[in-house]
Amino acid sequence: MNRALSGALRIALGAAATGAVMAASGAALAADPIKIGVIAEAQAIAGASIPQAAQLAADEINAKGGVDGRKIEIIGYDNHSSSADSVRAFQRAVNEDKVNAVIASYISEVVLALEPWASRLKTPFITPGAASNEISKSVHADYEKNKYTFHGYLTSAALALSVCDAAKDLLVDRMHMKSAVIMSEDAAWTKPLDVGYEECLPKIGLKVLDHIRFSPDTTDFTPIFNKIEGSKPDVIITGISHVGVQPTVQWKNQQVPIPMFGISSQATNETFGKDTNQAAEGVLYQGVSGPGVAVTPKSVPFAENFKKKYGNYPSYAGYTAYDEVYYIADAVKRAGSTDADKLVDALEKTDWEGTIGRVQFYGKDDPFTHSIKYGKGLITGLMLQWQDGKQIAVWPKDVAKVDVKFPSFIKLSN
Repeated sequence: MNRALSGALRIALGAAATGAVMAASGAALAADPIKIGVIAEAQAIAGASIPQAAQLAADEINAKGGVDGRKIEIIGYDNHSSSADSVRAFQRAVNEDKVNAVIASYISEVVLALEPWASRLKTPFITPGAASNEISKSVHADYEKNKYTFHGYLTSAALALSVCDAAKDLLVDRMHMKSAVIMSEDAAWTKPLDVGYEECLPKIGLKVLDHIRFSPDTTDFTPIFNKIEGSKPDVIITGISHVGVQPTVQWKNQQVPIPMFGISSQATNETFGKDTNQAAEGVLYQGVSGPGVAVTPKSVPFAENFKKKYGNYPSYAGYTAYDEVYYIADAVKRAGSTDADKLVDALEKTDWEGTIGRVQFYGKDDPFTHSIKYGKGLITGLMLQWQDGKQIAVWPKDVAKVDVKFPSFIKLSN
């Protein structure tokens, strides 16, 4: 009897111990961090803000208890602006570091190289700054294969619309400009951008006199500016990202009498003023948010906190990367899981007010599947200008701080 009792006791104690171990391991599992890999051009003017902003978002979320008790862990990789380095980092992030999602790159060529790896490794992947239409068009063309990729920035097509919307108000209606020359770097993202420009500029009343595409390796812009001056346009419409400092410095040094207006990714970072030795004065550039611009109640606090922590205001890709960490965390919470397919499903239902506006993604039936939606009440973009060494919003009217003003060497025809 005693022997039977002691046997039963041993079994009971063993079961209790096993249950305790299982409970402990379940608690540990529940507390496992949510790992987000951040692959970025950490040394580039436009890319440096990406890992910094992602870390700031993670710190804020963690300070409030994380996601259901789970901390956000950012694992960073410097891709040195290289597609090959980015692919290696993506493989390492998933296979070795066991990340649950990846935020990567503002360079379209890099993102297009990573998109197939997101499919192969079944890992949710969001870009904070690449623009090429092909990123989201690939998701639309083969949804089951490419559904893991999300386009967390405006497509080139949407960027062209944003620039044209601003140009109609600022340049055509207010300054009565009539002609333009398109000046874009030769890159994957500018091909559809330039198609968009050529379509929308004439519609708003700007005749396109010339269209110049130059190598991103160009160091001397003198022949390009001479050619543009020969056409006598009222404005230069830009599509530049990998370059920015060199053409801006030479524009100022050569006193090119024509304003620059459009996409200039490097100009979105506050360091651009110093980088160009203040040659940026008067440059107009499209952005999704900017210093002191309350696009939403979250915009200014983020920009100020970023500056306090890192010493400068972020580039455009800093705003998007910050938002992406937040809505990935929100998707994990709503999915109740970090399972890739469940996370994709939750991300598709994103409706998040971030620093750049209301973030929602286009669905399967839209040609830009998984790109963020463009339009009033969603993301519309801004036009900012470098004035007196600062980035100031000049469009749209509801956030504009001041009127457009140009350096003395700019000669307006009207």
